[in-house]
Amino acid sequence: MTNPESMKNVLAVVLAGGVGERLHPLTRHDAKPAVPFGGMYRIIDFTLSNCINSQCRKVQVIVQYKSLSLSRHIRGGWNINHPEYDDFVEVLAPQQRVGDTWYLGTADAIYQNLYSVEAENPEQVIILSGDHLYKMNYRKMLAFHRRVGADMTVAAIETPLQEASRFGVLEIDTETRVIGFEEKPKHPHPVPQNPGIALASMGIYIFNTNVLREALFEDARQTDSSHDFGKDIIPRLIKTHRVFAYMFQDENKKSARYWRDVGTLDSYWEANMELVAVDPLFNLYDKDWPVRTRFSTSPPAKFVFGDPGVRFGVAVDSIVSPGCILSGGMVRRSVLSPDVRINSYSLVEESILMHGVRVGRHARIKRAIIEAGVSIPEGIVIGHDPAEDARRFHVSEKGIVVVTTDMTFTPSAPSPQNFSHAPIDAKGQSEPQALPAK
Repeated sequence: MTNPESMKNVLAVVLAGGVGERLHPLTRHDAKPAVPFGGMYRIIDFTLSNCINSQCRKVQVIVQYKSLSLSRHIRGGWNINHPEYDDFVEVLAPQQRVGDTWYLGTADAIYQNLYSVEAENPEQVIILSGDHLYKMNYRKMLAFHRRVGADMTVAAIETPLQEASRFGVLEIDTETRVIGFEEKPKHPHPVPQNPGIALASMGIYIFNTNVLREALFEDARQTDSSHDFGKDIIPRLIKTHRVFAYMFQDENKKSARYWRDVGTLDSYWEANMELVAVDPLFNLYDKDWPVRTRFSTSPPAKFVFGDPGVRFGVAVDSIVSPGCILSGGMVRRSVLSPDVRINSYSLVEESILMHGVRVGRHARIKRAIIEAGVSIPEGIVIGHDPAEDARRFHVSEKGIVVVTTDMTFTPSAPSPQNFSHAPIDAKGQSEPQALPAK
């Protein structure tokens, strides 16, 4: 009898080809799963880490949109399995085996790669999204799937009713069998025992392979289908097959379950800012559930020209990656990716600086996302004047300023000259003070 948690004959397929329009302009050159997160990581690292930590070591990653950096990241950082044991993390580029179109939806992406899926001869297929942040043991979900004799299992998370319209919402009976499903409903159905809570689909599915194959071929024949698991496959299957909901069990070891869809600039910024808290909601430091990524060859971070009187050359409540140099500047509640340089008298607050960003002297940056490779000129002010920011940069709905490499800088008015920053008080506040020119 097969061990209900055995991953030996299981294949994970990660959907990582989405355009990520709501994250524009961060997705101008990269697929959404390749966007940096938390300084050291890419978004896809969290799903792939879940696979490895769940002992699921046969993983196919389906790419499509602007996939070069994502493919390089996986090749350089996830070549950790041993081919002798038939373990792999491999990238599947569009092959047009069954037609001449790009992927028409999540279901069509699997359908067009069904040859590669079936070549591994799995008993079950786990279908995952490459652009969500969470920690989950897929072995536990697989054991549930096998125990209840499901044809398909959908991972679900309890969500406040007022927020559930952003997701696919499941209706279940007393045995957690799915009896109804609606994608992004205007009036979500609550769970029977709690009228203020709905069950949201996490976009995580387990299929018996024969059921998946039949469902995909049936969907491909439908001329009016959007070829999406949520909109088409699940509603059709619940009428004819045993479809169950699996309640999310979080491996994050916090009181509140953590699952984030960082699909917008504001949600992306907020999730990064959660990491810099003294007790962050998302735990990156758990050795029992490590988050892996591509190894950095950058040297250790360095803090120089520090002056205890004015707190220069320091970072507080921040993530500072290898290769960063804080040369007389100050960073508060921010995330610095590798090889960032902060120069003298500059102040960076509540911001995300991606790989290789350079911040010039006397610059002031607040509530911003700075794209990799951007050089901020001396004296520039970002995030302090909404009207000026809107004129020069891309600004999100909640006022987060996004600075990309294609933007032309013009001096702020008035341009700050020779600013320093007073010692941080008990509330973490400071006021700029004039200093002699350095």
